[in-house]
Amino acid sequence: MTEELTPAEAYAAARRRAAEEATALAPFRALYDFDLDPFQIEACQALEAGKGVLVAAPTGSGKTIVGEFAVHLALEQGRKCFYTTPIKALSNQKYADLVKRYGADRVGLLTGDNSVNSEAPVVVMTTEVLRNMLYAGSQSLRGLGYVVMDEVHYLSDRFRGAVWEEVIIHLPDSVTLVSLSATVSNAEEFGDWLDTVRGDTEVIVSESRPVPLWQHVLAGRRIYDLFEEETDHGGRGSGRREVNPDLVRLARMENSRPMGGRDRRRGREADRERERRQRSRIWTPGRPEVIERLDAEGLLPAITFIFSRAGCEAAVQQCLYAGLRLNDEEGRARVREIVEERTASIPTEDLHVLGYYEWLEGLERGIAAHHAGMLPTFKEVVEELFVRGLVKAVFATETLALGINMPARSVVLEKLVKWNGEQHADITPGEYTQLTGRAGRRGIDVEGHAVVLWQRGMDPGHLAGLAGTRTYPLRSSFKPSYNMAVNLVDQFGRHRSRELLETSFAQFQADRSVVGISRQVQRNEEGLDGYREGMTCHLGDFEEYARLRRELKDRETELAKQGAAQRRVAAATSLERLKPGDVIHVPTGKFAGLALVLDPGLPAGRANGHRGFEHQDGPRPLVLTAERQVKRLASIDFPVPVEPLERMRIPKSFNPRSPQSRRDLASALRTKAGHIAPERHRKQRSAAADDREIARLRTALRAHPCHGCDEREDHARWAERYQRLQRDTRQLERRIEGRTNTIARTFDRIVALLTEMDYLRADEVTEHGKRLARLYGELDLLASECLRDGVWEGLNPAELAACVSALVYESRQADDAVAPKLPSGRAKAALGEMVRIWGRLDALEEEFRINQAEGVGQREPDLGFAWAAYQWASDKGLDEVLREAEMPAGDFVRWCKQVIDVLGQIAAAAPRENSTVAKNARKAVDALLRGVVAYSSVG
Repeated sequence: MTEELTPAEAYAAARRRAAEEATALAPFRALYDFDLDPFQIEACQALEAGKGVLVAAPTGSGKTIVGEFAVHLALEQGRKCFYTTPIKALSNQKYADLVKRYGADRVGLLTGDNSVNSEAPVVVMTTEVLRNMLYAGSQSLRGLGYVVMDEVHYLSDRFRGAVWEEVIIHLPDSVTLVSLSATVSNAEEFGDWLDTVRGDTEVIVSESRPVPLWQHVLAGRRIYDLFEEETDHGGRGSGRREVNPDLVRLARMENSRPMGGRDRRRGREADRERERRQRSRIWTPGRPEVIERLDAEGLLPAITFIFSRAGCEAAVQQCLYAGLRLNDEEGRARVREIVEERTASIPTEDLHVLGYYEWLEGLERGIAAHHAGMLPTFKEVVEELFVRGLVKAVFATETLALGINMPARSVVLEKLVKWNGEQHADITPGEYTQLTGRAGRRGIDVEGHAVVLWQRGMDPGHLAGLAGTRTYPLRSSFKPSYNMAVNLVDQFGRHRSRELLETSFAQFQADRSVVGISRQVQRNEEGLDGYREGMTCHLGDFEEYARLRRELKDRETELAKQGAAQRRVAAATSLERLKPGDVIHVPTGKFAGLALVLDPGLPAGRANGHRGFEHQDGPRPLVLTAERQVKRLASIDFPVPVEPLERMRIPKSFNPRSPQSRRDLASALRTKAGHIAPERHRKQRSAAADDREIARLRTALRAHPCHGCDEREDHARWAERYQRLQRDTRQLERRIEGRTNTIARTFDRIVALLTEMDYLRADEVTEHGKRLARLYGELDLLASECLRDGVWEGLNPAELAACVSALVYESRQADDAVAPKLPSGRAKAALGEMVRIWGRLDALEEEFRINQAEGVGQREPDLGFAWAAYQWASDKGLDEVLREAEMPAGDFVRWCKQVIDVLGQIAAAAPRENSTVAKNARKAVDALLRGVVAYSSVG
């Protein structure tokens, strides 16, 4: 029985209800068939109160509801809302969601190569589109009240992250910013920066998952829990979770090896037997086996992350060959119906080229791949079927983790290592959380499951660390660019632009780190005062005396190093002179004594059947010792030069693997040279004995008043501490200098280069600069110089498309040695001229200290897509183009769309008079925008 309220309490409750119903949040909450979480309500209330918000919450927690409330507020207030996303797929998905709720007439889409109802009150767009609108002063910004930045943690991305900061800095003050981020450990720091540049910003952090996550390891036939007691189910509980002892035992058992017995053959057999027994319990299950196991446990639908496109495709084929079927007849029919409807616009002749029938067979069985190499239409069909429950097993690359709405009951990770573009590296705790965050469908699943496949050498403790670590901070990747510089100077002038750049999150973080270093410098300076007092001498200036001692010690150390280096060079030179058959005396080391040179260890090919090796640390001779051991020695074994004592013939039948052969030759070695005593190496006179600088310093020391002090060594100890601390303090001061005004210094260098090239004159942007301001992209300055020099004049549309492709394309194999096929004639000449212009720019950047390694400057144009772009713009068939390009359809479409995007910029930036470039750029866009490129979905 409920407790009755007093009249006063009932009145107060009624007042509260009335106040809540009067807010915009009340009707918004009614749009959902579930109640909002506390963090969503808190963020929406802050928005309604006129504050900006930063919402940091786990994947799948529903933070986009806060963004949708911003849309609701904008429509209610008669203002505009721009909803930005990092990738086109997300833009397309959010556009479809908002159209479903508010109608197609009130929602638009802008994604670089697509424009749908762009003047609608709500427009979904990629972040780059909004950045370009801000620099262009677009009329569409009028009446803008709210901007939602979904996946704002993307500003850490080293290639595109700067765009997010540009937008945040340049948005008008009247715009309320809604920032939605994955959980990051420095949300408060990011919020402080937003507060500084955007005004009152509320930081709302939610660390609890809406669906609990269980962590598992699948080894052999068994699924093990990762933790002994999952009390907080992968959440952020403070209680320490112990790794499952069964897994620890498993790892220990797999890594253990039997000890060697008397008989080596028996030892190897025992090893193999033990391994057979282990493998009967532990193995990495195959991909079809994993899916069958998950199906039996009721853990489908599942996304298996494989960090390779080829691996994803191979996984689907393996499941098909294994006869896996996850759909019944009704499901198969429904899949075929949806697929045929979604792909109706694709010409029949292209379907075979795109692998349509194999793809459809997998879909009908409930199995699919998802990666960037797929046609966008195919990817979207997979996403739709997965959400509908008609595809139950998806093999995906990590790009799927970027916010696309594809939650699953389970997520499987095949390996904890991935290729990062340079090397195979362990995935980070942040990546692990982002990937496993897909597990657990809100409102459908009671719990989600993250399953890691057992791999040989796996450390359960390391995995537990990945699953439990929450330290992945947001780091700015902001760097000024040429386009940014001319746009800023055009709008604000150089001085104000510099000040604006100092407000970037990159500089904010650098300045914060400087605060801690500055405090350390202050503490060091206090310590220096104390040390200075301790070394005070009544006879004279001990600081000066200590400096003389330091200079003497440094000079002696320098000469000793030079002497050691000379001895190493002499020793290496003597080793280079050795030949097979030389008898030497190894002076030091484990194998000191008499030895026969079998191979001098130089890159000279073969000697007596032994392959020579090139070693970075000098020659490494292979020798036979008098004790019958064949060993490859290193330069460390020869601190002094070595000379042959004798020569011996090495029998052609000599086999270093044969004990008998080694015994016979070693015996011959002892007989031949055992009686010869090695020549003793005479120690050379020290260079310090004849060094004038050392003599001068020693004389100065003896003449100094402090030299005769009874407490000289005590003072010297204080002086050493003083010098050490002074050295540390100077290093800290250099770090401060390096971090302060770093962004502004880079901007100054860019402005200096642009002034040299007549793009800027003080605060004035020249005609060349205005052209550069309309060119966005990594090679903005190269594109501008090509227009300036008329490199593309006289090219037909297909030739122009080939040249422009070099500005956007980047080969996935950066060091591909095969020269790309190029169109002949004018296009080839123009591409050659583009590379020459880049060489000139590269030299200028070096002169102005603009460093590509720091993410600033122009990379070399990549000609690898030129032939494919030329062929496609020349109306060649898809089959021929893809076959010659050796490229997946999805990659081909993506690069074509990027070429189209830059061609559009060139058409807008090219001269209007006495030039064919603008007209041919538009024709090239039309030539490329056909077939698969044209029908690859909305975005």
